[in-house]
Amino acid sequence: MRQQSPSSWAAICVFIAALVHLVLGFSIEFSVDEAHYALYAQHLAWSYFDHPPLVGWIQWPLVALSSSEGVIRFIPELLWVLSCYLVYEVTVQIHHFIRGRNAGYLTSALPSANLCGLLAVLVVVAAPMLHILAIGLLPDTLLAPLSLGLMLMALRWLSKDQFSLSDWIITGILLGLAGLSKYTAFFTALALLFVFLSAPRKSWVTKVGFWLAVMIALVLITPVLYWNWANDWISFKYQLAHGGGGQWLWRRLGAYIGIQILVFGPLFILGSFIFLKNCMHATKISMLALFGFFVIPFAIFVSLSGGGGLPHWTSPAWFCLAPFAGIGLAKVWATQHRRWIRILFFIQIALCCIGFGYVLSGGISSASMKANPIADLYGWKVAGQKAATLSKATKADGIAVQNWTLGSRAAWYASPTPVFVLDQRKDQFDLWFGDLPKGANVLLINWSGMPHPMPVGNQSAFAACEPLDTLEIERFGRVLSKFDFSLCSNWQGSSGTE
Repeated sequence: MRQQSPSSWAAICVFIAALVHLVLGFSIEFSVDEAHYALYAQHLAWSYFDHPPLVGWIQWPLVALSSSEGVIRFIPELLWVLSCYLVYEVTVQIHHFIRGRNAGYLTSALPSANLCGLLAVLVVVAAPMLHILAIGLLPDTLLAPLSLGLMLMALRWLSKDQFSLSDWIITGILLGLAGLSKYTAFFTALALLFVFLSAPRKSWVTKVGFWLAVMIALVLITPVLYWNWANDWISFKYQLAHGGGGQWLWRRLGAYIGIQILVFGPLFILGSFIFLKNCMHATKISMLALFGFFVIPFAIFVSLSGGGGLPHWTSPAWFCLAPFAGIGLAKVWATQHRRWIRILFFIQIALCCIGFGYVLSGGISSASMKANPIADLYGWKVAGQKAATLSKATKADGIAVQNWTLGSRAAWYASPTPVFVLDQRKDQFDLWFGDLPKGANVLLINWSGMPHPMPVGNQSAFAACEPLDTLEIERFGRVLSKFDFSLCSNWQGSSGTE
């Protein structure tokens, strides 16, 4: 029997992981963010309150055809597979770049390009956090392959020290699409600029292609600029405030770094350390410039984490680190020092499998429903449908929740019933459904995972709320959460105002 090549093993590993993702994707309901971005596709616009529009635009064809979570999740799965392919390609190109620049000891000691590519892909497959991006579509799921595409263009620049006109056009398109994906694509653009600046000669500034690429990128992000201009720049204002977080604390920074290592895995750290130690000196300036695709966004997010931050924000940066980690691990693997790589790989894969099983089981129930984060992934479909039915039966003006994170699932699963968020925070729901008018009656959803007191008894509240029904969500005979439905009448306050 012919032995499988490293590229074939990489494809097999990605295929197996993709099958697991799809099984999980058809088994659970939308998370908060997934439902929110699926609503983008239902309410197409030039841009949105909290993110640029591509995360909604790309889902529109499937959302228009189906409401199945599993079907809609084909999009993030394809993007994850594309990211894995690009990780392999970038790794191979970095390998060729190093060999092209060095004909001495480093070249002879460097393992094959295909082995480096395989281990780079395995680093991605073994990273628990990156599986989340494969199952649920987030702006980061889009930004990852676009960042890797720009990294590939940067490698082409470093190899040739020049671009053809088509190279500049592709670069401009990638930059524009990245800008339509997430505002933090600016960090990726900085990394690309760092690569250009690392060249001894800066002749690219005078090239027509460079300015054409800039113009293409600007034209592509015009919808975001236009929408923000028409809406008092609310998205930019929100993201600047959101990125700043709350009070800066050192313990938050320490916790963030620890969580990063846990959810992305020590294989990244080990492989990158070996690469820096053994392969960096030969092409120092060029490799340092390419490392900017990881270092720049990662350093910025870590520096801001003292004020708060989410672990998946750095995911595109870790994808860009995978090629370096793969080359480093391949160097150790080729010298027969494989024990720690195997141990770490199987530990990380075991953690991924435990995570998949934990999600499918519904998590661990306790007296406090809030202690089970997995309960958030079950029950919203039936609860949303029930809320829509009760709202229609009581002739209510819509459905109400008391936090936007509850609103996204309610709005998706109760569609097309309008959903109002009863807080003082301006958000996307105010743009979609407007303010709840005074005197309105609504069907209020209260969820045990995020309970709120009844909104009665003060000036920004209803005159009365009457309990109507209760719904318990069970999985494998265990109660995960509970939904309470009430009819609240005569709204006296105002929602969605600052």
